Amino acid sequence: MAGAYLESGDARGTFLGHPKGLFVLFFAEMWERFSYYGMRALLIFYLVQHWMFSDSEAGVIYGAYTALVYITPVVGGYLADRYLGQRKAVAFGALLLTFGHFLMAFEGDGAGQADPAINIFWLALAFIIVGSGFLKANISVIVGQLYTRTDIRRDPAYTIFYMGINLGAALGAIIAGWLGQTYGWSYGFGAAGLGMLLGLIVFIWGKPLLVGRGEANDPALLESKVGGIKFEWLLYILSIATVGLVWVLIQYQALVGSLLGIAGAILVVYVLYTAVAKLEPHDRDRIFAAMFLIFGSILFWALFEQAGSSLNLFTDRSVDRNIFGVEVPASVFQSINAIYIVLLAPVFALIWTMLGRRGLEPSAPAKFGLGLIQLGAGFLVLVAGALAAGTGNLTPVLFIFLIYLLHTTGELCLSPVGLSAMNRLAPSQMASLIMGTWFFASATGNFAAGLIASAVGAEGAGPDRVLDVYSTVGWVAVAVGVGVILISPLIKKLMHLDTLTDDTVDDDLEGQGEFGEAQAAGVHPTIKS
Repeated sequence: MAGAYLESGDARGTFLGHPKGLFVLFFAEMWERFSYYGMRALLIFYLVQHWMFSDSEAGVIYGAYTALVYITPVVGGYLADRYLGQRKAVAFGALLLTFGHFLMAFEGDGAGQADPAINIFWLALAFIIVGSGFLKANISVIVGQLYTRTDIRRDPAYTIFYMGINLGAALGAIIAGWLGQTYGWSYGFGAAGLGMLLGLIVFIWGKPLLVGRGEANDPALLESKVGGIKFEWLLYILSIATVGLVWVLIQYQALVGSLLGIAGAILVVYVLYTAVAKLEPHDRDRIFAAMFLIFGSILFWALFEQAGSSLNLFTDRSVDRNIFGVEVPASVFQSINAIYIVLLAPVFALIWTMLGRRGLEPSAPAKFGLGLIQLGAGFLVLVAGALAAGTGNLTPVLFIFLIYLLHTTGELCLSPVGLSAMNRLAPSQMASLIMGTWFFASATGNFAAGLIASAVGAEGAGPDRVLDVYSTVGWVAVAVGVGVILISPLIKKLMHLDTLTDDTVDDDLEGQGEFGEAQAAGVHPTIKS
């Protein structure tokens, strides 16, 4: 029995039937998400109202920032797997994040972009981006390492972990958002920094409870010297130097777009070439199906991620935010998505399970189509509500709750299902490549979201411009979603599900919500990502 405990990470006992290390990771990640989403809720307002960027400029900056947050985990995950181990990578990432979030609290003298303090702001974003790359890619991997592959507690463990993620996201948007828009930017960003510091403290304090999980594969290599410097410290130095590169990229957003375009084209060509030249027919077809879903996800995230940019500004300027006699800051509404996720993910898991037992569960491509339809419907409902209120009148806040509801149900049809599909469809020799392509698509979608937000906020544009763009993208998403459903039988046929073996898929996690995607992919759940 003692040996079994050791294998499942229970050497130091359990709490609520799980290794105590799970709850270390729960609170560390909860505070990290608190800081990230608290800062994210305020970012677009900080750009527009404090640094005096136009809506259009702020949208592109926001898109470049979120795109880079999705790209860096590819590098952070690689360095952890190859050299550092997940625990050291998470601790290093948390340290960078803490520093970056506290730098966000330096407002300068309020002179807008002419204030030299704006360079501190760019540096803060760079530290947060690189820190996210080390932490985001690795902390949920340690969750899986606490359990054997056959441990029946794995799914419940990811459920608990996922609750911490969304709890932190909701609290961050509410507390940091409210403080920032009520008392001042430094209070909101300071609260986010404090949350990240608490996460770092919890993680360091709880190291013994991780019972050696997430350690480097070759500790001797980390101790070896390169040019008189210990290799581990050389990795940290080079990573901090990368902050300087990101500091440049975040200021010149066109570079980010060019890099995404060039790297994306190379990646797609390489994946398709590998599939055609090196895989047997069924595996080749599965890669084609995966690429179809990957391209569909770009459109989804490009529209979904309006939440933090153009939709955030619309809520601030054009929505009646008076609830029970209290005017709620617009940034606080960023918590709605996370709250809906907590409430609805178990419902979706139950629905997919019940339909599956009756042979009625939609295929992964059909779920993608449903997700896009709901995403588009959310925009159309908001447009209808704004038009019903009349020109010059504020949109009732009910329609903000409705757009987030439809966007969340759409997310639950696409995000966890997509990651599970990547895990199922990729042959073992291409698993990491396909997963990297999926996240690269998320980065591309986030950058495209910035371009759409920029178009929404074009110079001289007013509320009518926002509604026109939202109406257009809403109908486009619905039309594409219907098209995806119509051709989903063909895509499902390319998946060759009847010939899948255990070598191709470990667990059928489709429809288990964000904790399902985490277990399927071995990566951080992509809540709003």
